Amino acid sequence: MSKGKVLLAEDDLALSFVIKDNLQDAGYDVTHCPDGEVAWQQFQKRAFDICLLDINMPVRDGFSLTKKIRQQSDVVPILFITAKSMESDKITGFKAGADDYITKPFSMQELLMRMDVFLRRSKKLSSDTQLEYNLGKLKFVTTELKIYAPDEIVSLTQKEADLLKFFAQHTNKILKREEVLLNVWGKDDYFLGRSMDVFITKLRKHLKADPSVVLETIHGVGFRLNVP
Repeated sequence: MSKGKVLLAEDDLALSFVIKDNLQDAGYDVTHCPDGEVAWQQFQKRAFDICLLDINMPVRDGFSLTKKIRQQSDVVPILFITAKSMESDKITGFKAGADDYITKPFSMQELLMRMDVFLRRSKKLSSDTQLEYNLGKLKFVTTELKIYAPDEIVSLTQKEADLLKFFAQHTNKILKREEVLLNVWGKDDYFLGRSMDVFITKLRKHLKADPSVVLETIHGVGFRLNVP
């Protein structure tokens, strides 16, 4: 039985052969695509459990491909496999919708472990029964990825919902930055921390419908979701 269906977009044929071979040995069903456009075509045809995308690819790069995938699915995990290590590239990737990155050269054991973290989290989310959280005048329905306010309905991405769910489970309590990162992203990392700050800003906008619900920054420590 396959551990999961993997979309691998990598134009380096030698590297892609090594990755595909190792993933298949580990029990994954791998579809390899030599460029971003072929990968996008395959994504529309099949249901994948996780996407491994290079950034620098012909026809369509990893950033552009990620944005297209996110227009169709907020759920499937996306990991960048890239030689780029500049902070700006990583932040661009997170803003495009990536969940994590791994920088070349890397060990297959590390890649497999990171994939396992995201796949276990995805399976847990898909098996959850519907959960609702009352946040002041707002109702957050986790399985619908929606916040119901008195006069509007706000749609969330999967990552926004994961983050809000963690805060909703610990209302009026101070949560350390590293604690949030470990529970929502799976690890404590500087670049993931920058990405988290972007999502925190988005959540604050989503919660504005009830001014009494405040996602507070505790400087030097973390955050607290204040709910009356």
